[in-house]
Amino acid sequence: MGNERKRRRRRKCDLQEEGKHAINAPLIPSSAELHPEDTLLEENAERTMLDPTSREDAKLKDLQRVLIDWVNNELEEERIIVKDLEEDLYDGQVLQKLFEKLSGRKLNVAEVTQSEIGQKQKLQTVLEAVNELIQHHGWSTEWSVDLIHSKNLVAIISLLVGLAVHFQAAVRLPEHVSVQVLVVKVSRVLGSGSTVERDAFDTLLDHAPDKLNIVKKSLITFVNKHLNKLNLEVTELETQFADGVYLVLLMGLLENYFVPLYNFYLTPENFEQKVHNVSFAFELMQDGGLKKPKARPEDVVNLNLKSTLRVLYNLFTNYKNRE
Repeated sequence: MGNERKRRRRRKCDLQEEGKHAINAPLIPSSAELHPEDTLLEENAERTMLDPTSREDAKLKDLQRVLIDWVNNELEEERIIVKDLEEDLYDGQVLQKLFEKLSGRKLNVAEVTQSEIGQKQKLQTVLEAVNELIQHHGWSTEWSVDLIHSKNLVAIISLLVGLAVHFQAAVRLPEHVSVQVLVVKVSRVLGSGSTVERDAFDTLLDHAPDKLNIVKKSLITFVNKHLNKLNLEVTELETQFADGVYLVLLMGLLENYFVPLYNFYLTPENFEQKVHNVSFAFELMQDGGLKKPKARPEDVVNLNLKSTLRVLYNLFTNYKNRE
């Protein structure tokens, strides 16, 4: 009996070491496919995205396979089949069933939740129960409701590894799995007598210029969806919004009203008229309930790409579902 206890204790220690080595995700900035939703964040906010090259790593794929097989084996009686960790675990349903099976404890959550709020509430309950168990054993949690629900693969894998280690799963986890993630962070840097704000567009232009076209293409698709109604089309974001005309017309389309031509210059002839147009478009945005754009009208007129991107992104986030 004593030997059996020692053997189980030794196996648990070995499994804990495997688990700690199984997922090692250094925050190394790297290239990744960015979309408008992944770019502009609130000040001091941070978002991580798995580098596409890491997805092809043999050890990471092996770890995913081991975890998928383990989850499917545990939930066989529930007739649950997991094929993709990100797509099948983000809403909390499978995680709930897995925790209940492993712990023998029934959680007080709705069985089926379709809404985002309901899914996040379920995840909150599940993760609180998981953390209560795991943190007692010194395991640092690398997951959260938002990370799991946003289908963050690193967070999902970390959570499953933590469960496997705690419940001494009969699996062999591959060691020293390392992934690279792109960290997008908004920070404010104070200079001498001035404040300089840097956001993800700065990061995008400074560190991932090759991905800039992806973001621009998404924004062009968005604006053309509406401007096409007036038989207008945008191909260059930097230049075609610089005189403010398209911005004014776009706001009218988004808010479903006609902008009287006497309110702006349809064919502006100088810098001042262009600034007037952009400033007027900013007023229309605020009238529509949007925050005042951080960009200056003069910067948009001067073909400042980051300023134009920020303005268009603001419209994209507020009207992307508008027909």
